[in-house]
Amino acid sequence: MDPRIDLLANTVGSKIAKRMFNVHLAIEQSPLPEAIRSLVMLRVSQINGCGLCLDIHTKEAAAAGETPLRLGLVAAWRETTVFTEAERAALALAEEGTRLADTHHGVSDETWAQARKHYDDDQIATLVSLIAMINAANRLNVIVRAQGGAYEAGTAAAMVS
Repeated sequence: MDPRIDLLANTVGSKIAKRMFNVHLAIEQSPLPEAIRSLVMLRVSQINGCGLCLDIHTKEAAAAGETPLRLGLVAAWRETTVFTEAERAALALAEEGTRLADTHHGVSDETWAQARKHYDDDQIATLVSLIAMINAANRLNVIVRAQGGAYEAGTAAAMVS
C-alpha cells in the first residue's frame, strides 16, 4: 500500500502539521507524566491502526525508558499486571474517548470518575486534549496511508520543521 500524499511536503498540509505539533509541545510541557502520555498515544494508535504513529510513539517511549514488556502489553492492558491504577484509568479513558460511536454514552461516568481519582484538573485537561489530538493525527495518517517503520527516535521536530 503506497502513501496517497505526503502531507508534510504539501504547503497547506505542512502548515497544519506544524500547528498540530505546537499543540503536542504544549501537551509535552504539561504536568501529565510522560509514561501516561506514551501509553495513551500507543493505545489510541493501536485502536485506529496508525502504523506511522505506532512507529513514532513506540520508539519514543523506548528511548524514554519504557520497557519492552509494557510496550508489548499495551494492547492487552486489562489482562496484565504491569500497569498501575492511574495508567489503567488513563487507558480506559483513551479507549472510550477513541471509540465514541461504540456506545451512545461516549465516555462512561465510571471511567471518568476513575480518571478524576488519579488526575488533577491540569492533568485531566491534558489527557483529554492528548486523546483528541492523537486521534486527529491517527486519522490524518490513516486516510493518506502514511507508512510506519522508518522513524528514528528524537526526530519528530525535524519532520515538521
